[in-house]
Amino acid sequence: MLDVKKDFPIFNEQAKKFVYLDSSATTLKPQTVIDSVADYYSKYSANVHRSIYTISEKATAAYEGSRSKAAKLINAPTNSIVFTKGTTESINLVAYAWGRKNLRAGDEILLTEMEHHSNLIPWQLCAKDTGAILRFIPFNDDGTLDLSDPDQYFNSKTKLVSVIHQSNVFGTVNPVNDIVKKAHDVGAIALVDAAQSVPHQPVDITDIDCDFLAFSGHKMLGPTGIGVLYGKPELLEKMDPFLGGGEMIRIVSLSDSTWNDIPWKFEAGTPNIAQAIGLGAAIDYINEIGMDAIHKHDQELLKYALEKMREIPNVTVYGSADERGAVISFNVENIHPHDLSQLLDYDGIAIRAGHHCAQPIMKKLGVSATGRASFYVYNSKEDVDRLCESLVKTVKFMGG
Repeated sequence: MLDVKKDFPIFNEQAKKFVYLDSSATTLKPQTVIDSVADYYSKYSANVHRSIYTISEKATAAYEGSRSKAAKLINAPTNSIVFTKGTTESINLVAYAWGRKNLRAGDEILLTEMEHHSNLIPWQLCAKDTGAILRFIPFNDDGTLDLSDPDQYFNSKTKLVSVIHQSNVFGTVNPVNDIVKKAHDVGAIALVDAAQSVPHQPVDITDIDCDFLAFSGHKMLGPTGIGVLYGKPELLEKMDPFLGGGEMIRIVSLSDSTWNDIPWKFEAGTPNIAQAIGLGAAIDYINEIGMDAIHKHDQELLKYALEKMREIPNVTVYGSADERGAVISFNVENIHPHDLSQLLDYDGIAIRAGHHCAQPIMKKLGVSATGRASFYVYNSKEDVDRLCESLVKTVKFMGG
C-alpha cells in the first residue's frame, strides 16, 4: 500500500482522524502542486506566448512543458493536446466545434445510460441544434453496459459515439477499445470521457484509438480550472474555433481573421497559466509514484472496502462489475444519503451524497440519491475501517 498522506497538507489542517473519501468529485492536492502554483504567482507571473522578456519566457516554457507532460501521460502528440477548464468544457468544445459542423438531421449520437451530465447535456443541446437523434446503450443490473447485441446500436446512421471510460457511480471500467472499434467500423467518430480513468490507470490513446479524449486536472491531484482535450490532429485542423479572441488568431483585419496552428487555435485569451503549471506538477507527482502502483493501490483498497461494506447489515452496494475503479456507491436502508453523509461527517469522514451528476442512473436504480465512497493514493485500509465503523454506528443509532 502507498504511504503518501504526509505529502498532503490538508491532513495537517484537519482533525487527525480526517478521512477523505470523495476523490471522484475532486482530489486533494500535494504540497508540490500547491508550491508550483504559488511559485508561478510569486516568482514569474507573466502572460505566455506574447512577450520576450525573461519571466514571460519562463512562464511559456512551464505552460508548454505541462502540455508535453499531459501528452506523454496518454501517449499522444503534443499538438493534439488542448487545454480547457475541464472535462465539461472539453466535451462542449467537441459538441460545438465538431458536432454542429458535421451532424445533420437524422444522424445518430450514441451515448450510454451511465453518462455523467457533462457527457449528456452537451449532446442533448447539439441534437436540438442539428436535428440529430440521441440513442443510448443501456446498463445491466450489475452496472455493466449491455453490449450483448451491439449491432442494434451501431449502424450507418451513427456519426458520433461518446462514452464514459470509468463510471463515477458504479466504478465500472467500460470496454472502450471495443466500443471505439465498433464506432469506427460504421464510420463514426468516438469520444472517451476519461475524467475518472486517467487519474487511476494507464490510458494510452494509441491503444484505444479514440478520436477525442477528455480529462480534468482536479481529479488527478491538480488544480481546479484546468482540463485536457485530446483530439486527433487531422480532426482538430478541420474544426472551427470554439472561442474567438486573442492568441487563437494568426492574422486579423477589421473584416476577417485567420487562425493559429493547433492546439492554440482553441485557446483564446489568457489561459489558466497557473493551473496548467500545477497540472504539470501533478503529473510529475503521479509519475514519481507510477501509474501501475496507483492502480494496484486502488484495487487493493476497493477489494478490502467491498468485503467490509458487504458485511454490514442494511447496506446496499450498487454495481458488481469484474473490472471497476475504486468507487463504491451505496445506500443504507431507511437513511437518506444526505443524512448519512452528515452523520459520517461528525466522525470526520467525508463522502459524497447525491445523484453524482447522473440523474438518469438514479432514476433507473429507483433511488433519489446514493452515498459514494471513492479512494485514491492518500487513502488506507485504516480509512476503510473508519468508514465501516461509522456506518455500523450510524445504522445502530438510526435504529437499524
